[in-house]
Amino acid sequence: MNSSKAYVEKNQKRFINELIEILKVPSVSADPAYKKDVIRMAEGIRKSLEDAGCTHTEVCETPGYPVVYAERIIDEKLPTVLVYGHYDVQPADPIDLWDNPPFEPVVKKTDIHPEGAIFARGACDDKGQMYMHVKALEYMVENDDLPCNVKFMIEGEEEVGSENLGWFIERNHEKLKNDVILISDTGMIAKDVPSITTGLRGLSYVEVEVTGPNRDLHSGLYGGAVANPINVLAKMIASLTDENNHITIPGFYDKVEELTKEERAKMGEAPFDLEKYKKALDLNDVYGEKGYTTNERNSIRPTLDVNGIWGGYTGEGAKTVIASKAFAKISMRLVPNQDWKEITELFKTHFENIAPSGVTVEVKPHHGGQGYVTPITGIEYQAANDAYHEVFGKDPIPQRSGGSIPIVSLFEKELGSKTILMGFGLDSDAIHSPNENFGIWNYLKGIETIPFFYKHFTKLKQES
Repeated sequence: MNSSKAYVEKNQKRFINELIEILKVPSVSADPAYKKDVIRMAEGIRKSLEDAGCTHTEVCETPGYPVVYAERIIDEKLPTVLVYGHYDVQPADPIDLWDNPPFEPVVKKTDIHPEGAIFARGACDDKGQMYMHVKALEYMVENDDLPCNVKFMIEGEEEVGSENLGWFIERNHEKLKNDVILISDTGMIAKDVPSITTGLRGLSYVEVEVTGPNRDLHSGLYGGAVANPINVLAKMIASLTDENNHITIPGFYDKVEELTKEERAKMGEAPFDLEKYKKALDLNDVYGEKGYTTNERNSIRPTLDVNGIWGGYTGEGAKTVIASKAFAKISMRLVPNQDWKEITELFKTHFENIAPSGVTVEVKPHHGGQGYVTPITGIEYQAANDAYHEVFGKDPIPQRSGGSIPIVSLFEKELGSKTILMGFGLDSDAIHSPNENFGIWNYLKGIETIPFFYKHFTKLKQES
């Protein structure tokens, strides 16, 4: 039995109760009605870090909600791990779909978690996963087992786009100087299948507007004589992919990273049941880019999807009109090396060029972010791999995520260090949804595993 496991077993009741207490605070950053609670949560996290053994803690003001900063520097010559997390949570709506009030945490046994799971908003995203690091530090300090320096940067605006995190980082480069950034805001494949998220997709989100006549027209009097913006928009969108579901925008794939056979094979070790996947979604078949598996399509390949489309008459009954305008919202998930601003411009140019005469097109960029990848050959990955192996008895599977966390690329740009994503959540945790939960087993296993990352990273860094 390793010592971190023994410490977790001895203190598990207290660890669970402490997490329950912070989950009671409705730190909803999106709703100004909860402003006092968000600020109260920041101070609560600062105090928790102080109690865990940080020698310096502060609540740092920003133009928005504060960032909690803390550190324990034992030797300037040793490596430094910077832990990132967030203390804000998503709104709990719709409240009526929760089995218990979202800010009155309860522990319930489930098929996946027979030992129990904590049900509350923020249980997994990200209070539970963030608090694992606080308790891991407590263990290392109490047992004189901290092998390197540690810093914490816990923000309160992640659920609203981290609007002021860049502002804070730009002004605190020296304070945040580190050798690796450690985050637990992702998941693992299963309780018995550890995994490391090694890639995140970027995002480009646009809205398009196609305009034909200067007003809605009678489809009998004008049909066939003027361009119908809805028909035109449908054809333009259809032309954005070919028969192999390959995106047709010129230059779109120029910087797409092609994974090696070895990395694709390693990803393929992840357990996946295609029939269960289809059944869960009521599908008779899957769909996507030719030449790639389902798990590859939703993680290592770029995509283009229409997220909304409208125009003309959509009310009850019939109204025979040719609409003056048609609209669509389109998102493109991007892989590392694809610059979201460049892709947005490529889309804009192409979409305008394929518009037929008789209509005008306007492309309105909304927002975006860069993708990110952690090489599986780096010491950051190796340290995480070795940490999981010590606790789970097996190597974790590298897993590319289809989602986007734009702040990760911001960290590398501003601070020049790699990020390692050691998540302990599961797909069943219902983050952002009613009845969000976090398994007690996962929570405690995270606390047990994290100290091994510090040990292995320090050793590898000193040897490199």
